Amino acid sequence: MATSRKVIITSAVTGAIHTPTMSPYLPVTADEIADAAIGAAEAGASIVHMHARDPKDGRPSQEPAHFEPILARLKANTDAIINITTGGSPHMSVEERMRPVIEFKPELASLNMGSMNFGLYPMLDRFKEFGHEWEREGLENSRDLVFKNTFADIQKILEIGNTNDTRFEFECYDISHLNNLAHFQLRGLARGPLFVQSVFGLLGGIGAHPEDLMHMRRTADRLFGDSYEWSILGAGKNQMPLATIGAAMGSHVRVGLEDSLWIGPGQLAASNAEQVTRIRTILEALNFEVATPDEAREMLTLKGRENVGF
Repeated sequence: MATSRKVIITSAVTGAIHTPTMSPYLPVTADEIADAAIGAAEAGASIVHMHARDPKDGRPSQEPAHFEPILARLKANTDAIINITTGGSPHMSVEERMRPVIEFKPELASLNMGSMNFGLYPMLDRFKEFGHEWEREGLENSRDLVFKNTFADIQKILEIGNTNDTRFEFECYDISHLNNLAHFQLRGLARGPLFVQSVFGLLGGIGAHPEDLMHMRRTADRLFGDSYEWSILGAGKNQMPLATIGAAMGSHVRVGLEDSLWIGPGQLAASNAEQVTRIRTILEALNFEVATPDEAREMLTLKGRENVGF
């Protein structure tokens, strides 16, 4: 009897796209972020993707001190794979963005595969009042913002990861990013199986039409053959529809309040766990099985939770 396909669910707990004013459910403090990640893992996420925030004002932070209490609680309370960002915020230098991965040597880290315009300013049409001035300034400044991820930046992060046996979630916001990844694979710096996270629906990257998803899939298949694991990230309202389409085409899925604040039209998600539960229900209705953390580790050939630096 044929077995069901195993699908990895990633939950992106908090990030730089959304600000605390946009949702009362967005975790900010270390305890809130840890609670949100543990809840997502209990709901079925085998990977939790971690950013941190300054608890004083909710500003995205790459200070290792802001990560440390979160990571300690996660390691003590879940066996989920902890994926630490090297993206941080588009407003940070690459040296600042790399600090947590250098210090904590995680099993998995995110890596953006190319520079791009990163337009968040349309959110100003929806959100008029903000609790902190940095929130409005960050959105407004994205009109004239290039999210810098040069070949030199990518190579530096890959070399650090390879030294520490950290694998990467390769975040590809457009077709050119897949070609950049193929370049680093050819050079032996991006090592497989590649975990390719296709990102859809952010202004400056590829769109969120199903044709865009299929184009990314065709291109990745041509470039990487069977040497990659594919995952889908749809921003905002695109989160559940694109994850569902992608899963039906063979992908893994990523959900979470970093990528979308919503659980339905005009309805804020109350937690990361709520979004994980929703996509898990969809996957199981499609007769897929949700991968456990250890099954995900095997698929991605990770070094194991006992070999991290926290």
